[in-house]
Amino acid sequence: MESAKHRKYTAMTTLNNRITINPDICNGKPTFRGKRITVQSVLEFLAEGDTKEDILMQFPSLEPEDITAALLFAASIMENRYSIHAV
Repeated sequence: MESAKHRKYTAMTTLNNRITINPDICNGKPTFRGKRITVQSVLEFLAEGDTKEDILMQFPSLEPEDITAALLFAASIMENRYSIHAV
């Protein structure tokens, strides 16, 4: 039987159903449409200078809209306020 927490995250989707978060896939990291390709991976490729076309060749199951969704997702996270405390 699924726990309420598991159902909550399994059903969670965002950005036009492009980015999903499921605790059973990639340790709960945001992925594209339930595939085992993380948003983080795509953002890292972009940060290294790869183009959308490069990424689509590397991950043929992705669509151009997925890459746009990754950027929008990252931007939406930055809308939060963060505080850094000394450890």
